[in-house]
Amino acid sequence: MPPEAGAAAARAPFGERLAAARAAKGSLCVGIDPHPALLAAWGLDDSPAGLERFSFAVLDAVGPVAAAVKPQVALYERHGAQGLAVLEALLAHAAETGVLTIADAKRGDIGSTMQAYAEAWLGEGRPLAADAVTLNPYLGFESLRPAIDLAAATGRGVFVLALTSNPEGRSVQHVGGDASVARSIARAAAAENAGSAPGHVGLVVGATIGDAAQQLGLDLAALNGPILAPGVGAQGAGPEELGAAFGDALPFVLPTSSRAILAAGPTPGNLRAAAERTRDELA
Repeated sequence: MPPEAGAAAARAPFGERLAAARAAKGSLCVGIDPHPALLAAWGLDDSPAGLERFSFAVLDAVGPVAAAVKPQVALYERHGAQGLAVLEALLAHAAETGVLTIADAKRGDIGSTMQAYAEAWLGEGRPLAADAVTLNPYLGFESLRPAIDLAAATGRGVFVLALTSNPEGRSVQHVGGDASVARSIARAAAAENAGSAPGHVGLVVGATIGDAAQQLGLDLAALNGPILAPGVGAQGAGPEELGAAFGDALPFVLPTSSRAILAAGPTPGNLRAAAERTRDELA
């Protein structure tokens, strides 16, 4: 057996590892989003060096109190190879310190190209391998098969875009009413998790969608997997909005906050306090 196969076999399934992290530290996911304006507010250059200082400061401050962290891949890619090197180092440091990572890459393609994306973000021993990755299903849910299967084989997870809160998303995700695109994605994800407790295929559903899930007939409680819910804090979502959006599925939700917490930096104690305050408000 190759060493990488042994490492994957020794790793508990992602759903179990995430459930354990939530039980120990609460349900908050903190986005690591090194926007140029945030770097400037922290007194850092918009450069790979500034990116590295920002990223590691956030991870070290919030890692002990967050179920997971979610680096925004695009904000590393904009710095080219050096930016991706920072992301590699961040993911490695998170793994060493026992913090779960969700690479917010929103990858999606077909055939061998999707296989390559899967290997890049979920393959054992790959420099960019995270605990989970976000995926875009709009070339067809089944086009994601290489990532879904590789995640299962390596004890990792995927979060599939289903019902996002950006206004443009309605033109695709809401089409079909009771037979909406979003509903078909949610059903397909739930089928992947059948028999697992909990499954490794999650959904991305915006925390600010209001009652859209109910109107479109999505049974999010039947997913049997995690729901990544961006939009907490700066985008306006709090406990009331989460309750309205998710109802009975709330126990599966991983609320995600980025700017509202990151604005408390660069002092580590302030960052951690902001994360703890957000986590406790959402409990």
